Parts: sequence; C-alpha cells; structure tokens
Amino acid sequence: MRFILFYESTESFNYFTDEIAKELQRRGHDTFILDLLDFGRPSHSMAELMTYCEQKADAVICFNRAGIHNDTFISLWNTMGACTLHILMDHPLRLHPTMEHHPDRYIQFCPDEEHVAYVKRYFPNVEHVEFLAHAGTPDDQPPIPFRDKKYDILFSATYYVPESMLHNLEELFPKDSPMYGLFMQIGDDLIRHTDKPLIRAVTDVLEENHMPLSDGSVKTIMRNMTPIDWMVRMHYRGEAVRRLVEAGLDVHVLGRGWEDHPCAGADNLHILSDRIGLYDTFSYMRDARINLNVMPWFKAGTHDRIFNTMLRHSVCLTDSSTWIDAHYRDGEDIALYHLEHLDRLPSIAEYWLTHPDESEALLEKACAKTAAHYTWANCVDSLLDALERCYGGNGI
Repeated sequence: MRFILFYESTESFNYFTDEIAKELQRRGHDTFILDLLDFGRPSHSMAELMTYCEQKADAVICFNRAGIHNDTFISLWNTMGACTLHILMDHPLRLHPTMEHHPDRYIQFCPDEEHVAYVKRYFPNVEHVEFLAHAGTPDDQPPIPFRDKKYDILFSATYYVPESMLHNLEELFPKDSPMYGLFMQIGDDLIRHTDKPLIRAVTDVLEENHMPLSDGSVKTIMRNMTPIDWMVRMHYRGEAVRRLVEAGLDVHVLGRGWEDHPCAGADNLHILSDRIGLYDTFSYMRDARINLNVMPWFKAGTHDRIFNTMLRHSVCLTDSSTWIDAHYRDGEDIALYHLEHLDRLPSIAEYWLTHPDESEALLEKACAKTAAHYTWANCVDSLLDALERCYGGNGI
C-alpha cells in the first residue's frame, strides 16, 4: 500500500513518524513524508507530494491533526479516497474542530480508553474511534548493569510553574468572573481527586453548581480546559520531584523549565539539559536506575516514556492508570506510586535503588513484555488491522 505522513513542529511527533515510516517500508509498503514547515524541502516537498499522488495513496497517517488541519488537505485525501489514520497524543478536548470536520474515510486513535468514551459520547459523527497504546523504540545498545548506571533517578519532562499555565485562561475570562472561578473549581477538584478523568471533574462541578449538563455546555467547557489540564499536570510533576529531592534522593531532570522549580539549586537536583530531542534522551534513560514518570492525566491510558524506559532496562516508577493496572503488575514488571500518597514515593524509590537484584529481575520482565507488545512494529500492526477492519485494507 501507499502511505502519506508528515513532519511538523513537534520534534517527538516527527520521530514517531520516522519510526512508523521505517516499519511500513520494512514490510514493503511505499511512504512519502511531507514537511509541513518547508514545502520546498528536497525529498519532502509539496511538488513531490503532488507527483506521489498521481498514483493513488491508500492512507494518510498523522499526529494531532497535522495534515488534516485545513480544507485543502482534507479535499485532497477525499478526492483520492484515502483513509486518514489520525493518532492523538493528547486529550481530544484539544481537537474538537477536527472531530467536527474530518476526512470522509477517517479512523481516530486515542491513547486513553476514557478518551475513546469521550469521543463516542460527544462526537458521534466520528464513526471509527479506537484505543491505541503508545509505542516504544527497542534499544540499539546493550543494557547497562543496574549497579553500573550513572543516575539514580531520571525524569525526562518539561516543567512550568503551575500557575503560569493560567494566563491563557485569563485571556478568555477575567479573573473575577464566574467562569474563571468555575474553571478553578474544576482544577481544585482534579488536584483533590487524583483518580478523576477530566470529563468527570467537569460534569461533577457543573452538577454541584446546578449548571446545565447538556452536550453543548460540557463540550464548551472541555474545549477551554487546556490551561487547567496543564496546571494540574505541572502541579503533580513538581510535587513528585519535590518529594524525592526533599527526602535526600538524587534526581536528574532533562527538559525545559526546571530552573523554576522550588527545589532548583538543591545539591541533589541536577538539571542535565533544557532542550534535547527524543532519541537523544534514550542514552540518558539507559543510564538511569529509575526513570520517573508522571502520567499526563491519562487515567485509562499509556505514555511512551513508560515503554521507552522499560526497553532501556530501567525501572519505570510511575503513577498508574486502569490500563496500566490491567497490563502490568506492580513489583513484578513496573514500580507504582499513587498521586494521593506522594509521601510514600521516596521510600518506594529507595527500595528499588537499594535492592539491585530485585530491580534487575523486574526490568528484565518489563523489557521482555514491552518488546513483545508495545513497540512501533506493534503500533503498525494496529494501524493496518484497523484499516482492514474499517475500510477493507487494499480495497479502500
């Protein structure tokens, strides 16, 4: 079959695109990647896309609406009869316009089972929506023995001061307005109830305030939830790192913004780099005994940081989700903590750091399971399977 993919502004999505394209090519399919930031880029230009499309393309694969973000592209895919395989990496609340206006042949993939339910409930026009786990990249280097690794705890993630994420909300609603207060109430509810999906916090707060629970009102609130989502996410990233640092554990962080963390300057909080590509993080992850993860409020989903940690023979220390609970076992192939009990996080980390034999056994099982089920090859399996089930594969 023939596939079209895209490069865009998010470096990690471009890496994912390359991994999918390589796997498709390995299986004998044809691929073309259009650079949406540089239509004249050799080998990825708009002119070369037009030449590629002279022979029908079977499917378009994109992340977070890149390549289906305007009517010109949607019309082109419809004219060819190509199916769009749209992989979401965030909550669909950020993509309401795309779900309301998408190509004719369209399959949407969500990284959280709650997101699938959200789309089915509020966007019934999206006929095909499915769960798709994130994927990891198998290591191309031999594993480093647990005792010989350089870092005790590594966290590869961006950090922003939580309150700084509210400026976008303030542009929509004055701080003294009832709507601003409503959003802050939702944020407080999420921070207090760490097991709640975003949609449930929204409907709970609307109900508490005796406000309409119509689809339209819920969708309006959800579409403006991004600042609250980020605020809550950053709150718990900051808290997890703070608890570890204040307990005296050595923590290395890789990503933007950590100089603004309350513990910045502490002798045991080490800022390695502020900007680094996803592939380049793998060498750091490989050299860490523990890789910390804080889920992006995916209460029934996955994250690629989990799988890439395991494939690098490092202990994955993460808060959980219903999906994680169903597919991994705490203490056997993953190390779990709970956001509502962050006071216990340091002792959990210390246990795995001071029990190298148990840690080696855990990461061996984790790597084997993830290599068998959650790599880019498995992702491509799922994409092709959905294409066949929904639109008949080669017959689309």
